[in-house]
Amino acid sequence: MGLQQFERRLERMVEGAFARAFRGELQPIELGRRLTREMDLHRAVTVRGLVAPNVFDVVLSEDDYERFLGFLDALSKELVNAAREHARNEGYTFLGPVTVEIAADKELPKSSFEIASEVVEHTETVAAWIVLPDDQKVGVGSEPVTIGRMPDCTVPLADPNVSRRHAEIRRDGDNVYLIDLGSTNGTRVNGVAIHQRQLADGDVITVGITALRFEGG
Repeated sequence: MGLQQFERRLERMVEGAFARAFRGELQPIELGRRLTREMDLHRAVTVRGLVAPNVFDVVLSEDDYERFLGFLDALSKELVNAAREHARNEGYTFLGPVTVEIAADKELPKSSFEIASEVVEHTETVAAWIVLPDDQKVGVGSEPVTIGRMPDCTVPLADPNVSRRHAEIRRDGDNVYLIDLGSTNGTRVNGVAIHQRQLADGDVITVGITALRFEGG
């Protein structure tokens, strides 16, 4: 499912002028397939569950790099989204942020590419967590945690009652705040509708019909 969504988004991305660049050439979906295969090949069983690589270096031939040059940033973001979706589907855990870097190598022949992956643990101290319905945990650090239907949200949810960008969790010193981002159906904490609220350990956050639990703080 994740790669199908990736392919549909890529098809929209390369409509019009970009579409000509892909006829009979290396297809972005091939990168997505290889990236998810890297995750499957290099996953590891740890005390934190099935841990998958989260840092990927994609190397293209110079010809392909030039063809992709106009939308490399968008392609990198979509590959990050594909990795996150594959992790959710397979029950993988990441130990740090997912990143994809794309570079060129003049030694590679046209339509060839390489992907190297590794597990890089986030070194920032995390004292608070969002527990998802499947018991996976998302750490609350210095960066905001976004919740919504968009695949680039930190916590993407396949809940039709959730807005595209529904809510955000921010740390301010030792305190953690939940902020509704003008969602259609609102955000609740322990059953009470909120616009902004400081979170406490054990609070239940409800967006749409999805319940998340806050730990720590």
